[in-house]
Amino acid sequence: MTSGIDPDKNAKQLRSLITEAAAGGAAIIFTPEMTGLLDRDRSRAATVISSEAEDLVLSAARSEAKKAAIWVHLGSLAIKNADSPDQKWLNRSYLINPDGEIAARYDKIHLFDVDLSPEESPRESSAYAGGHRAVIAAVPDATLGLSICYDLRFPALYEALTNAGADVLAIPAAFTVPTGKAHWETLLRARAIEAGAFVVAAAQYGRHEDGRSTYGHSMVVDPWGEILLDIGEGSGLGFCDMDLGKVQEVRARVPAVANRKTFGMPVKTS
Repeated sequence: MTSGIDPDKNAKQLRSLITEAAAGGAAIIFTPEMTGLLDRDRSRAATVISSEAEDLVLSAARSEAKKAAIWVHLGSLAIKNADSPDQKWLNRSYLINPDGEIAARYDKIHLFDVDLSPEESPRESSAYAGGHRAVIAAVPDATLGLSICYDLRFPALYEALTNAGADVLAIPAAFTVPTGKAHWETLLRARAIEAGAFVVAAAQYGRHEDGRSTYGHSMVVDPWGEILLDIGEGSGLGFCDMDLGKVQEVRARVPAVANRKTFGMPVKTS
């Protein structure tokens, strides 16, 4: 997607994509980080960010999922956090079942506070509260591990997810162009290989209304690290068949998940 600053427009596009995915035979559709709103002008964003109960993009996804009888993984939405004393928002993923019910929620743990250049130093933590809990969820024939964008750089999260039984990892994102060119494919393939799991990474793409640019290249990577789908540049819908039996096949060939060890802090020697 190339999400903009108007949640209503983004909701209409989302409805269309869900309908198209279901018509094409999809069992589940994955959307990028910040599906409902991508706006770095936080004063402007504050006028449209709402609570979970009032979010029109979440409502649209739930009603369309029920209508189309399809699972929907909303990569993330910006949501008001009623429990935050400093009124920070949440960057939250939703898994919606074919009855339109919310089956799982995940709040982004690792917030994007970086210095990309002297002119670009995003601080996600200045507006968003970080999550504290890894989340897995059952979908037909698989266990889905949830994460969002910058989480991709922290393999311990994916170790926890696969230790808990995840065999498909959702990594929705809005990667910048420089970091996307440098690291996106490499990191996705690394997470798939070390976990022996499928990675599904729906991404934002293009020049957005708020002035930022994102890298695109939504991908599906199999447990051996092979790229099954790369949508490339542009927005739209891609279809991919995943043979979930390949997870056990790969983990039997290279039993890295089974062979993981726990250990203490390194001992410094002179």
